[in-house]
Amino acid sequence: MTSQTKQHNQTQQRIASMLAVTALAFGTLSLSFSTQAAELPGKGVSVQPIQSSIAEETFQTQLVSKALAKLGYDVQPTKEVDYNVAYTSVAAGDATFLAVNWDQLHSDMYNGAGGDKKFYREGQYVTGAAQGYLIDKKTADQYHITNIEQLKDPKIAKLFDTNNDGKADLAGCTPGWGCEASINYQLKAYGLNDTVEHNQGNYSALIADTMTRFKEGKPVFYYTWTPYWVSDVLKPGRDVVWLQVPFSALPGSLKDVDTKLPNGANYGFPVNNMQIVANKTFAEKNPAAAKLFAEMKLPIADVNAQNLRMHQGENSEADIERHVNGWIKAHQATFDGWIDAAKQAANKS
Repeated sequence: MTSQTKQHNQTQQRIASMLAVTALAFGTLSLSFSTQAAELPGKGVSVQPIQSSIAEETFQTQLVSKALAKLGYDVQPTKEVDYNVAYTSVAAGDATFLAVNWDQLHSDMYNGAGGDKKFYREGQYVTGAAQGYLIDKKTADQYHITNIEQLKDPKIAKLFDTNNDGKADLAGCTPGWGCEASINYQLKAYGLNDTVEHNQGNYSALIADTMTRFKEGKPVFYYTWTPYWVSDVLKPGRDVVWLQVPFSALPGSLKDVDTKLPNGANYGFPVNNMQIVANKTFAEKNPAAAKLFAEMKLPIADVNAQNLRMHQGENSEADIERHVNGWIKAHQATFDGWIDAAKQAANKS
C-alpha cells in the first residue's frame, strides 16, 4: 500500500468517525427534544379560562392557569361573564374551565347547562365555604336577636331601615348570582317579605355602604360568604353575629337539603366546597389537565388572606399575579406535585 493510499484511508476513517459522532449528537439532541415534548402534554392546546365579575375569584383562577401553562397549555386571558353564561360557555366548549363552582349553591346552574354529561368535575379545590346572614353584634346583644325570623317584628326590622320605608334593608346579592334565588326564596318562606327588603345591585357597592354604616355605629344587616374579605374586617363573634333561620328552605334542586348543623344550629345554607368545572370533551382529550383539576387544593384561609390584601389596595392585575406567584413559591413542593401527577396521567394515556 502506497503512503498516499494509506493517508487517504485514514482520512476516510476520520470522516466516518466524525459523522458517527455528529449522528450520535443529533440523535441525543432529538431524544432530548422528544423528551421535552413528552413532558409538556399541553403543547399546542389552547385553554380559555372563565370567571364571574367577582375580582376576588381571580386568585383561584390564575393559580389554575399558571399550572396549566406549566404543563405547556396555551392559556388565554380570562373572560369575565355572569355565572349562567360561564356554565353554558364551558358546556359548549367556548370556555375550558371555571375554577369557582360552588357545590351546592350552583347546582341548578350546573345541571341546567348539562350537568355531568357536559362537565368534568373531580376533586375539591377549596373546602369549607360558608354563607349566610349577619347583623352587628351591638344591635344583636341589645335586642337579643339570634334568628332572622325575629325580623318579622316591624319594630325589630325598622332597626335596619336605611331609607326610611319601615323595612329592614338587607345588603344582598348581585342579580344572577347563585345566592339571589336562595335569598328570595328564604325571605318568602320565612314570611319576611313585608318587613325585609332584599337590596340588590353591585355587591361591592352594597357592602361598602354596609362598612360605612358600621363605622358610624349604625345597625347593619347583610349577606356574605367565605372565602371573602368581609369576614376578615367585620369579624363574626367580635363585630357581627351570624343569624340562624327557623328551618331549612332552599329552592330548586336544593329543596330537600337539610342545612341544620350537627350541633343543632341552622344558618340557612349548607357548607359548600368549590370545585374546578371543565368541559367534558376537553378533559377526556387532555388527561393531564383533568388530573390537574382533580389534584389542586387551595386552603380557604389562603384565599381569605389574599382577598383581604385586595381589599386593602393590592387589587391590580399585577398585584394579583404577584400574589399567585408568591403562593406558588411558598408552596413549591405542592405545586410541583400537581404538575408531576398531571404529567404521569398524560404518560399513562
